[in-house]
Amino acid sequence: MKKALLTLFFQSFGFLLFAQDIQYSQYYANPIYLNPAFTGSTGLTRVGVNFRNQWPALEQSFIAYTAYFDHFEEKINSGFGLIIQGAQESFSQTSLNEIGLVYSYRLKLTDKSYLQAGFQGSFVARDALFDQVILGTQLDINTGSIIGEPGDAFEGDSQIRSVDANAGLLYYGSKAWFGVSVSHLLEPEISYLADNTNQLPMKYSLHGGYRFDLAPGDINEYFNNTNQERSITLGFNYKEQGQFSQLDLGAEFYFEPLVLGFWYRGLPTKYSLPNNEALIFLLGVNLSSGIELGYSFDYSISKLGFLSSGGAHELSLRYVFSFKDPRKRYYAPLPSFRY
Repeated sequence: MKKALLTLFFQSFGFLLFAQDIQYSQYYANPIYLNPAFTGSTGLTRVGVNFRNQWPALEQSFIAYTAYFDHFEEKINSGFGLIIQGAQESFSQTSLNEIGLVYSYRLKLTDKSYLQAGFQGSFVARDALFDQVILGTQLDINTGSIIGEPGDAFEGDSQIRSVDANAGLLYYGSKAWFGVSVSHLLEPEISYLADNTNQLPMKYSLHGGYRFDLAPGDINEYFNNTNQERSITLGFNYKEQGQFSQLDLGAEFYFEPLVLGFWYRGLPTKYSLPNNEALIFLLGVNLSSGIELGYSFDYSISKLGFLSSGGAHELSLRYVFSFKDPRKRYYAPLPSFRY
């Protein structure tokens, strides 16, 4: 009975939730999605994918993915990138697909500090199949019955095509970084209803942190000892979109090649929607070949609860390399989270 009520709750709020941006727990493992100014931030070439499965214990699913590529051209201090992202919500069979081109420019302030600006232009496709959707106007509260058939009350366009734009700034030195980004500068139309207009509000994001280097350890490799990097990084990411706000606050411990992370997601909205509070645990590995793999799990501590929702699972995979020297080991100039 409880699961049925929760499912009905999500059906009621499904369109509202889908109208907001996807929230990734491993936000720094999704750099271009976080801020277009991260394009080319490695100084090399990078490809990556992210996958998120939210609330797997519920009967209806919500999954999201991102794939990206970026490259930094040192001769012109510029980064170039491509990002593809999508999301699917099973109940209404609603999907979002987006492809964007990204450009960034790096300005050297001192020998160890930089300012980077980025801009993204995107084409967005929103599609929906409403033949199984039951709107609130079809529910008889007194008898609990449904008036008519699913999809009967819907009148509108099931396909929306639009263009959008994002922009951001990023400062980083040897230990600290701070960034600001604004998404949906064009505020595209997102309403499927014929008699309603609803534009996607702009999203504002502030993010930053500080890395504390610890004493390195030694790894014995046959006859040689090599230093093993160890560090603790503290970071935050605050987002505001329309009447919604969220803060991710946490820390990451890097014990080469292992990455352990823990952070808290808070700041519920005035609607008190579930899953806006969670504890997030991360396990990752950073290989000398340039491959980085991370897995995180969201433990819901909101009213929704962990047993009812199943939390959320998220995977990230990145590969950083150099076209000029494929054997070159990856050393990130950015002191941010590994994941």
